[in-house]
Amino acid sequence: MPRPKFTMPIGVDNFQALREKNYYFVDKTRFIKELLDGHSAVTLLTRPRRFGKTLTLSMLRYFFTVEKAEGNRALFAGLDIEKAGEEYMQAQGSRPVIFLTLKEVQQDSFDFELQKMAFTLSRLYQEFLFLQDSPAMNKTNLADFQQILNHTAGQPLMENALADLCRYLYLHYGKKPILLLDEYDAPIIASWEYDYYKDCILFMKRFLGVALKTNDYLDFAVLTGVSRVSKESIFSDLNNLNVCSILSYKYSDILGFTDSEAEKLLSDNGVGNKMPELKMWYDGYQFGNTEIYNPWSVIKYVDNNCTFAPYWLNTSGNVILRELLKRVDGQRREELTSLVSFKTVKAMIDEGVIYPEIKENTNALYMMLMTSGYLKAVKQYQDRNFIDWCLLKIPNREVLSAYKREILTHLTGRAGEVLLYNMLDAMTEGRAADFQKYLRRVLRDMVSYHDTGEPEIFYHGLMLGLTVLMEGAYRVKSNRESGYGRFDIAFFPVNIASPGVILELKAAKGITATGDLQPLAEEALKQIRGKEYIAELTEQGVKEIWRYGVAFSGKLVCLVSNGKE
Repeated sequence: MPRPKFTMPIGVDNFQALREKNYYFVDKTRFIKELLDGHSAVTLLTRPRRFGKTLTLSMLRYFFTVEKAEGNRALFAGLDIEKAGEEYMQAQGSRPVIFLTLKEVQQDSFDFELQKMAFTLSRLYQEFLFLQDSPAMNKTNLADFQQILNHTAGQPLMENALADLCRYLYLHYGKKPILLLDEYDAPIIASWEYDYYKDCILFMKRFLGVALKTNDYLDFAVLTGVSRVSKESIFSDLNNLNVCSILSYKYSDILGFTDSEAEKLLSDNGVGNKMPELKMWYDGYQFGNTEIYNPWSVIKYVDNNCTFAPYWLNTSGNVILRELLKRVDGQRREELTSLVSFKTVKAMIDEGVIYPEIKENTNALYMMLMTSGYLKAVKQYQDRNFIDWCLLKIPNREVLSAYKREILTHLTGRAGEVLLYNMLDAMTEGRAADFQKYLRRVLRDMVSYHDTGEPEIFYHGLMLGLTVLMEGAYRVKSNRESGYGRFDIAFFPVNIASPGVILELKAAKGITATGDLQPLAEEALKQIRGKEYIAELTEQGVKEIWRYGVAFSGKLVCLVSNGKE
């Protein structure tokens, strides 16, 4: 396949570099017009990683900044904002701009985070060295400026650094600056991961509060991040904040590619016929009322000669998902596993993410999965008590790949993947003795006695989780009516020439010998035959069906099978 006609902007998040070096650009300058038509004092845009947040703020920076305004005007030639009319272009180069990203302020201790913040603020101040010669600066201002510049400032002065810089720029230009803050929540996520959350929250509340709340020297601010952190009081006193999350309609098409933008990108690069495949892999996000494609994955796909791969998986941290999976119980394991089949789960909406509750609150966990890009909201509604709810599902095949890999790794560990493959092969090939042997090793090595508090639910969820890899070759169904009852787990082969599988599970407490589980396993097997659970499989043309009765107690398991039908 020929190379794309345009150079894809892989890793390019500087608007000037993208335009001057003639990278392919999806025109999002309509955002500038929307801001000029009416913006809040503070706007927070929350989106998953790799959705163009940094590039968007860079675009705003080069449009508004007074620095090199005439040269920057050429960057917008022929774009939507220029076509919108001269009344909008009059705002170009009209204001001082502060652009700061916190994406690198992610350390493993609060002391190191403060040090990193000091270096980050020093680099920011270096962009405004001319202020040291400004007649508007007094001795106190100059002394404070120098301390930030030399990264020798104490914590109180660092907390005021953004607000002070706004004041300095206003005094120098006589114009209120715009503040653009990228990845504001990166330090907070790191602090949660490395357990210095309270210290970080207190610092960030002061750092952002003095800059954004009743700052007489600020024109307006645009912030980006993955999530909204509200109940920790970072924004609790900020009554001028407009949060535009993935559930909001405002600015819903600004980050990521719309359907028409993705289609034009492919057409411009001579691969318009690839649109159906692109949609299947990288479409599926829903921001407000807008269908959105993952922009990073789309440009990587085109740059790699239209080769489908999970590009987003290789760039997005999965700390939150791993933390969720550490604490799943049997019921939640089954719910999470059902998502692999593109089913939905219901979760209460709470966009003010409370990081400490991630470990305890199911809805907070699901909201974190949604804000970080693993799930999308397919429906929003209120119940009769006016509580907001979402139906959530996995967006597309790319995210499915990431999701399955994370679940598998949690359940088995990297070294256990071969064991799991062997177990599933034995199950589908009817090798009952090997199936039981491998399943015993799974229980021995990967299950804690503390996991089995609700045995029926736990073992059902465990077996569903262990069969994640079957998706593609099999459709895995759970608790479905067939014959005269409801089977526990069934495997419907995509190719009906392959065998089907029925599992009926039983659990008991207090049994200490595997042999004592034999009657329970035989009862499960008898139930498969007596209630004709194979009925749905046979109706779909599956000719060979393996039937297993499986009994559990703690880490013990007994498995019986009387062959296939």
